[in-house]
Amino acid sequence: MDLNEIKGGRLDVIAEEAEHQELSRELTTMADRGGRATRGVSTFQRFSIDTNESLRFEPCEDSLPSPTGAGEGLDDDDVFKERGTEGEIVTIRNRLQGKVAEMENFAGHLEEIFLTVEENFGRQEQHLEQHYNDVLQTLSQRYDERAAGLEEEKKGKLEALYKQLLACGREMDASKELIETAQEVYRSQDKRLFLKAVMPTIKRIEEFVKEEVDLTLSTSLEFNTPLADLSDVKTMMDSINVVPAPSAPVINPQMPNSATQTSLRVCWSLFSDDTVEYYELYYRPVLEDTPADSACAPHVSKINVKETHCTVTDLLPNAQYELWVTATNTTGISPASEKALYVTVPSPPVIKQRECTSCREAALIRWESGNTNPVDSYTVELSEMGTDGTESGTTESIVAVPSCQCLIQLQTGRRYLISVRAVNIGGPSDRSEVITVSTTGTFFYLLEDTAHPCLSISEDGFTMFYGDEELPISAMALDDNNTFTRCVAVLGDLIPVRGRHYWEVEVDDVTEFRIGVASEDTERNSYLGANNTSWCMRHILTPSRHKYEFLHNGWSPDLRITVNPVRIGVALDYERGTLSFFNVELEQHLHTFHCHFRNYVHPCFGLDNPGALTVHNDIEAPEYTFI
Repeated sequence: MDLNEIKGGRLDVIAEEAEHQELSRELTTMADRGGRATRGVSTFQRFSIDTNESLRFEPCEDSLPSPTGAGEGLDDDDVFKERGTEGEIVTIRNRLQGKVAEMENFAGHLEEIFLTVEENFGRQEQHLEQHYNDVLQTLSQRYDERAAGLEEEKKGKLEALYKQLLACGREMDASKELIETAQEVYRSQDKRLFLKAVMPTIKRIEEFVKEEVDLTLSTSLEFNTPLADLSDVKTMMDSINVVPAPSAPVINPQMPNSATQTSLRVCWSLFSDDTVEYYELYYRPVLEDTPADSACAPHVSKINVKETHCTVTDLLPNAQYELWVTATNTTGISPASEKALYVTVPSPPVIKQRECTSCREAALIRWESGNTNPVDSYTVELSEMGTDGTESGTTESIVAVPSCQCLIQLQTGRRYLISVRAVNIGGPSDRSEVITVSTTGTFFYLLEDTAHPCLSISEDGFTMFYGDEELPISAMALDDNNTFTRCVAVLGDLIPVRGRHYWEVEVDDVTEFRIGVASEDTERNSYLGANNTSWCMRHILTPSRHKYEFLHNGWSPDLRITVNPVRIGVALDYERGTLSFFNVELEQHLHTFHCHFRNYVHPCFGLDNPGALTVHNDIEAPEYTFI
């Protein structure tokens, strides 16, 4: 039976037993209540998944019992007993779910072991079959060689015997001829012929007798049978039980989402069907400008593992590590794999709250990476804040943000909790500290890097001070092109969104000021309102009265304001191309500039004499400002 079927069957049995026990306990409890089981028969519950992937169970509305048992004849003791029983059932169910999860993990581990054993058995079977074929091939070669040798030896013996047989036949023919010649001489009647032929015949007989005839066999009848050298076969037979040393493993490239801030999951594989007892994983951090063979190279750590994967812990966040692996069995150690680079998850980014701005439609979030090594991208997460100040269950994500800032479109009149995560191939970092963003109105801080040296910015970033003490000339001689050098002024960091923006400025009667808007590239060595890139309202103290000017490019209309405004509202409307000023206390319109703002502008604030000025923002614009 397949392991998956066994695992699934066991888990089904466990689930059925848990359900049966739960139902039996509930029926027993309801039977103890006097047959009132019909009131709480339904035990089905619906669940939902929130952002942290935890399960939340809620009883169905159609089966909720009355909190007091009214209308069902239940007293308070029965209600409390029922609640206690339901709590006990929930606890037992949660325990059973935990046990089922543990058994699923254990079954998964058993499945991995089963697959590993099956793979090793297949490798051993192939290894044995290969050795068997090698032994048979070697024995066949030995047989062919021995048969060929015997054939050559037989051929030599037969040729030698054949030659000896031919020599013996020639000798027999010569002896037969000599005998016949002697008989003819003996039978001759002519004595004269007899005497003439007898002497040569006798001489031939004497010579023939003197010749020694070799009657021994010229070759042995036995074949040479040397002992066969089967040492190599014996070695091969012995090597059946010897596993060859494994080949070099192949370490896999890093998979996405395979790391945490302090750990890496590493996987590797084998090219051939090797038998491996264990692996040795080596790793070390990669330090910039440090050669691998130098004396100050980082320490190499090693882990022994059984499987072809391993989780390396206790690492540095957003750090590169060089890893390689070797395989070992009873025969020896394989060559090392090629080195691979893995990277841990980055550290959480650090949101620069003083550089975050917002308006009614959007928010601009800026942050620092917080990591020495570059990251692939960032993910901005936001969730709406409820009326009770808690986070809602729905979290939206803006992924693949390439830089350290993001402009987010939001809904008007809401409050949001926003955080950022850094992402690399290892996975996302923990989220940064959460900041709260409101879309009630326009919100910004004063840009300290643009402030004149005589200005001081409060810790909260909304109030500017101009003291009466004189600064040394060295403090005034600045090479920073972003800082105001002539006008004692500072810019505000307004969000780059074309829409409606509103903020208010609070000053006292004795302070000479300039407030309005200016382009980002406005001249820093010029006064606000004296050029074509700034629009401002100016307050001037004269011996006879308070004078107000609305300056742009050095020109102002002739206006007279009878009531000195202490709190001034500034309304910027990109769509209409207007910049308006209001006396907030009297809800009085003071003046409106009409201009098509081609580029984004920033709020600007200047002081012409010692004093203080406070900016109020993140407030809802009054109805009269954008009529």
